[in-house]
Amino acid sequence: MSTTIEGAVSGTAGEEEGVTLESLRRKMADFARERDWDQFHSPRNLLLALVGEVGELSEIFQWKGEVPRGLPDWEEEEKQHLGEELSDVLLYLVRLSDICGVDLGKAALKKLELNALKYPVQLCKGGSSRKHTSYSSNAHSRRSSNEEEDPSSGTSEGTAPKHWPP
Repeated sequence: MSTTIEGAVSGTAGEEEGVTLESLRRKMADFARERDWDQFHSPRNLLLALVGEVGELSEIFQWKGEVPRGLPDWEEEEKQHLGEELSDVLLYLVRLSDICGVDLGKAALKKLELNALKYPVQLCKGGSSRKHTSYSSNAHSRRSSNEEEDPSSGTSEGTAPKHWPP
C-alpha cells in the first residue's frame, strides 16, 4: 500500500463512508508491515500503547467538568484533537484485537447480547442503581439462602453496579 501526504494511507483521504472494523484492521496491518513494525506489535506492547492513548484522551476532559452532548461550547480545534485521540484509541484497539486473533466486531456483538441478558429492559430501564446480579434470575442460586449481603460488595440496594455502564 502506498502512502499519500494528504491521507497518510492511500484510500483514507476523504473516505467518510464505508469504514468497517475489517477495513481498519487491514489498513493497520498494512501500515505496520510497510514500516516493519510487526516485530514491536506484541499484545503487551499494543495494550500499553492503548492505555497511553486512553490517558491522552482523558487529559482532554480532565479539567472541564461535565460537558453536554455534542460539545457545543468546544472550539473546532478542540473537537479535532478529540477526534485524533479517539482515533488513536480505536486504532490501537483494532490492532490489538487483530494480533490476539479476536474478531472485534463479532466479540462486540456477542457482548451486546450478553449485556441484554444481564440488563433486561423491563428491569433496568431508567438507570436503576441495583447491581446487575439482582436482575439475573439465577443470581440467588449463586448465593446460599442464609448468606447476608455485604454492603461493601456493591450488591446492596442503592449501590451502583461495579461494571455499569458496560
